[in-house]
Amino acid sequence: MLDVRRLRLLRELKIRGTLAAVAEALAYSPSAVSQQLAILEQEAGVPLLSKSGRRVQLTPQADVLVAHTTQLLERLELMESEMHASLSEVSGTVRLAVFQSAALGIVPQSLTLLAERYPQLRVEVTQREPESALASVWARDFDLVIAEQYPAHSAPRLAELDREVLCDDGLRLGTTKASGIRSIQDAATLPWVMEPRGTASRHWAEQTCRLAGFEPDVRFETADLQAHIRLIESGNAVALLPDLVWAEQTPTLDLVELPGSPSRTVFTSAREASASRPTIQACRAVLLEAVQLLGA
Repeated sequence: MLDVRRLRLLRELKIRGTLAAVAEALAYSPSAVSQQLAILEQEAGVPLLSKSGRRVQLTPQADVLVAHTTQLLERLELMESEMHASLSEVSGTVRLAVFQSAALGIVPQSLTLLAERYPQLRVEVTQREPESALASVWARDFDLVIAEQYPAHSAPRLAELDREVLCDDGLRLGTTKASGIRSIQDAATLPWVMEPRGTASRHWAEQTCRLAGFEPDVRFETADLQAHIRLIESGNAVALLPDLVWAEQTPTLDLVELPGSPSRTVFTSAREASASRPTIQACRAVLLEAVQLLGA
């Protein structure tokens, strides 16, 4: 009988690529990971790893084991979910990954509601970019993620993950008070602040400017939307901002409507095998309630 814990290590190596990355993710030492995989190879009776320079690669036989391990872990998680669903008390830990504006706008009130209703529930929150967070939920680093999808930019669709919409979040041009700017074309010659290259929000913002007939002069680049707001307030830049950054606050900027009134979709995602857990369902219900209370 092959050991499930060692099979999981093999699957983690397939996902993460190196023994060091597996060790870091699971809080093992690299030598311990290597030793456990060597034992698994003995149990399987076939070579599972081959050297490739300083790295190791999985053999075709190892890939077979990984494919079955994925199904096995899914069944085990489903079994645990059904067991927990039979309990009357919501307790345990939920590891939540969230992007910044959701962390600022949705999470604080959600945590307050969860603490009031489910005192035995522990929620651990980590800020992550949506695309990497979705991959981390799939890899079992997190249990639930709040992610986003910009207009005409589909977020990754990963096997085993579901998707539930929280809200549509309006996107507008932020400028200083009394700037006189009434359209995105009015900001064509001004300095811009945008999120880093490679993010869906950056690509959408650049395309929005180009469709309006100009190439934005991006002088400032940061993922921190609070920094965007400060740069705009001080008159040093303009930016495209989601409404969630103003949750429970009065906007300090002029917010200019964009053509077509675009919005991004904010959603939660969990592994299908764990979605029926009372802890996940409780978190999702409260997140949705918080969004509705905020009027998002």
